[in-house]
Amino acid sequence: MADAGGEAPGTGEPSEPATRVLRISQLDAFELDGALEQLVWSQFSQCFQHFKPGLLTPFEPELKALLQLLLWRFTVYSQSATAGQTLLSIRYRDAAASGARRYRPMSRRQKLGLALCTVGERWLRERSHSLFLRLPADSYARAGRRALELLTGLARAASLLNFLQFLRRGSYPTLAERALGLRAEFSKPQAAPRDVSFHYVNRELLWHGFAEFLIFLLPLVNMWKLKAAVLALFSPPNASSSSSAAADDSDASESANCKECGLCGEWPTMPHSIGCGHVFCYYCIKGHTIADIYFTCPRCGAEVSVVEPVRLPVELMDMRQD
Repeated sequence: MADAGGEAPGTGEPSEPATRVLRISQLDAFELDGALEQLVWSQFSQCFQHFKPGLLTPFEPELKALLQLLLWRFTVYSQSATAGQTLLSIRYRDAAASGARRYRPMSRRQKLGLALCTVGERWLRERSHSLFLRLPADSYARAGRRALELLTGLARAASLLNFLQFLRRGSYPTLAERALGLRAEFSKPQAAPRDVSFHYVNRELLWHGFAEFLIFLLPLVNMWKLKAAVLALFSPPNASSSSSAAADDSDASESANCKECGLCGEWPTMPHSIGCGHVFCYYCIKGHTIADIYFTCPRCGAEVSVVEPVRLPVELMDMRQD
């Protein structure tokens, strides 16, 4: 009879027919929680930046656990939702009441269990190494460490299987939520599920694939050769110099270009030439030729024949003493 009136006995607020929480929304909530924890820890560590370096290092796992418990107290314990879930209008509910028409919040046992599985597990993972280092190197300590490594491996394997199940079903993204019976739902009525059209998804996949292809391709492109080819294409024929120029013309071109390095654009330090009429700093040309055995002049595209110092003619003037 109570169901016919639209209400059921129990605690909580009335809820509309539940809209399925998308997988990406649940994963985004975890990302927001991690970003908030990093922000809180960075702000806390800045309070001790003027103290002795390494002051917080011996107690870093415990301090992080205390800050996480503080966040848990004002989020999960009081609102049955993490900070990231609150931003996305998501909250936890008891999975045993998934068919009920009224919202049933987390029990005290579930809240404490979630804190133990998240905060306690992180503290044990960060502190376990130093704990075993302090113990004497006997058979019991080695056996305990091996047992902990075995349990950690089994937990990771179980978490992987649970995540694969989450990708298939869309519920219980973490092993702790599945063990405690916690399901995510929207805290506010949703007008409609967030549908994504096929054309939008296809366009996004195409652009992401094109961007990944460019990221893979750009490091393989020799930008110096490409720039030299473009400059040689649009430069006048009489302005470009090549390695096949005459010896007398090369000396004149080196004298004219000796005021600027062909790579860094500054006054050349220990000027050197590669056989064309352009001058480079010694360290600039040496570093580029070592990094790229097929290096060509970025100004004219000439290949490196020999790296040699520039010899400029020096005119001596007769000094007459009156």
